[in-house]
Amino acid sequence: MKPSTNRMLTRIKSVYMFICKNGTVTTQELVDEFGITPRTIQRDLNVLAYNDLVRSPSRGTWTTTHKKVKMSS
Repeated sequence: MKPSTNRMLTRIKSVYMFICKNGTVTTQELVDEFGITPRTIQRDLNVLAYNDLVRSPSRGTWTTTHKKVKMSS
């Protein structure tokens, strides 16, 4: 796996874990927490939403779904 792909997957996993830990978060909270652009966060959230791991109950807020996830390191 390319290093850039590995970094992206690690970041997406971190975003998912942050949302799990905090319940409902805003896009801006994620931008502030991870120090990356709103566009990058939106791409990461799109990957998570596509895989039915997060949902947006209202514009700009995110929460996890009840889908079971097996985490590996």
